[in-house]
Amino acid sequence: MLTAPQDQVPLLFIEVDNCHETAEELAAKLEKYARFFRRRVKDTDGQERPMWCTRWTVPEHEYGEAPHPPVLLVFNHIGERNPNRTIPRLRELTRHLWQGERMPEGYHSYDRRMPIVAVGLRSLREHGPEGPVFFRFGRDRPQSLLDAIGNPRLAAFLAREAEAARARQAEYQAQLREAAREQAAKKAVEAAREAAQREARRPSCTGCGARFTDERWEAAEETDWGRPVDTHPHLCDDCKAATVASAAPTPDRQEEHQEPLPEWARQEFMRFPRRPRCTECKAAFTDERWKAVERTGWHPLGQEKHPTLCETCAQEYEDSIKNAWPDSRPRVSTEEQPEPSPVPRPKSGGWFSRLRS
Repeated sequence: MLTAPQDQVPLLFIEVDNCHETAEELAAKLEKYARFFRRRVKDTDGQERPMWCTRWTVPEHEYGEAPHPPVLLVFNHIGERNPNRTIPRLRELTRHLWQGERMPEGYHSYDRRMPIVAVGLRSLREHGPEGPVFFRFGRDRPQSLLDAIGNPRLAAFLAREAEAARARQAEYQAQLREAAREQAAKKAVEAAREAAQREARRPSCTGCGARFTDERWEAAEETDWGRPVDTHPHLCDDCKAATVASAAPTPDRQEEHQEPLPEWARQEFMRFPRRPRCTECKAAFTDERWKAVERTGWHPLGQEKHPTLCETCAQEYEDSIKNAWPDSRPRVSTEEQPEPSPVPRPKSGGWFSRLRS
C-alpha cells in the first residue's frame, strides 16, 4: 500500500506477482480487495462509512463519484507464467470489478468500481512512473501512472464545464452591466424630463418677471387649512419686500392701511390677519390698540376686555356701565358730591347707547 499525496497519489494498493500464480488465483485476490473495499463500519461520528476510509484519508472524488482505491499489479517475470497471457485472462475474470459505465458526455463513470492497472517491472525500471507503461483494464493504450489510476476524460469534461460556466457567468455579468446602463440612461432621461416639466411649472414674479427660487416657490405654495400662508405668493422675495415696505402704515394714513402684515408682524399678531376695525364706530385700530388686543397671553386675566372695540368706544362702554348702576359705587354726601360731568355722546348710534337712555 502506497500513500503519496504530494505526488497526487493519495492511496494505491500494490500487488507484486513473480509469475508463479495463475489468472484465477490473481482474480481471487482481487475479489478479496473488492470485499474489503465494500466493508462498512460506523465512524466516530456514528455514521457508516467504508472501512478503508476510516484508516486512510482520501479527498472526495469529483462529480459525485466514489470509486474504490486502485490496485497496481506489478509482474516480475521470474516464474514460468507468461504475463502477456495471464493479463488478458485476468481482465476477463475481473470485468465486473473494474468496468465503468459510459456516459453521454464521453467519459466513463467508475462509481464503486476498482481500477486495476498492470505493469511489468522491467518497463517500470526503464521508464519510471511517468512513462507510458501502465495498462489499465478497459483501456486500449498504455498511460502514465497518474493517467492510468485517474480519469482524464472526466477531468477534461469537468474542465470544459468549468470553462463554459465561467463564460456563462461572464455573459450574465455583461448582461447585468448592460441592463444597469440602460436603466441608468432611462432614469437620466426621466429625471431630465421631470426637471424640464418642473421648470415649466416654476412660477414667475408678476412684478419683475424673474423666476422663483426653489425656496421662494415652496414658501409661496404653503397653505394653512386651504388658505395661502404667504401674503404675496405671486411676488419674488425682493418685490415682496419692496411692496411690504411701501405699504407700511404712516401717521397720515393710519386708518387707510389695509395691506396684509409683513411676515415678522404675522408671527406677533395672530388673532386678526388684517388690521381690525371697531365694531361700534367702524374706525380702524391704531398700531397700539392692535397690539393691545392681540397680546392676550396665556392667562385669561391678561386678556383685553373689549378686543373688538377701539380705545374710545371701550372707554365709553366702561363709563356707561358705571352710570347705569350707580348703587354699585360708594355713597357720598350731597355736599361732597361733585358736579356730574357730561356724558360723551357716542360717535354713532351703537348698541350700548341704549343703556344711557
